[in-house]
Amino acid sequence: MDAIIALNTRRSIRQYAPRPVPRPLLEKALAAASQAPTARNLQPWEFVVVLEKERLRKIAAYTDNGRFIATAAACIAFLCQDTKYYLEDGVGAVVNCLNALHALGLGACWVAGDKKPYCSAILQMLHAPANMKLVALVACGFPQGATPVQTKRALATMMHWDNFTVPG
Repeated sequence: MDAIIALNTRRSIRQYAPRPVPRPLLEKALAAASQAPTARNLQPWEFVVVLEKERLRKIAAYTDNGRFIATAAACIAFLCQDTKYYLEDGVGAVVNCLNALHALGLGACWVAGDKKPYCSAILQMLHAPANMKLVALVACGFPQGATPVQTKRALATMMHWDNFTVPG
């Protein structure tokens, strides 16, 4: 899939077909995640791919807006070492992964991590080292049902040249 088409057509998918995702597809998406820009090229990220159904249910139960993780084929936990720019670096990896998953024919949805009250419980469940931060969770699988249609703001309402001016 062309990169621009993937960027323009990716949507959050919260309903998944009950079938596993082949590991090579997950590996391709995480290879794309690992190519994200990173401050000082630290690459502070680690990716924990959860496939086990009971673990998926436990992760879903911890979250406040990610109950659908329980029915996903996989959930990728994006962890970063606690560096100065861990959040920016980690988010870049998440976005690359979301777009790659879509380009590979999978559906995915980003569930907040950083600063959520459940972060420490999930990190502990994943046996993450103490210096790691949970940046995000990404549920994924083959989409079930129609892709949601979302209206996006017109570019002209958000784009400004040389300074911030209210379009008029």
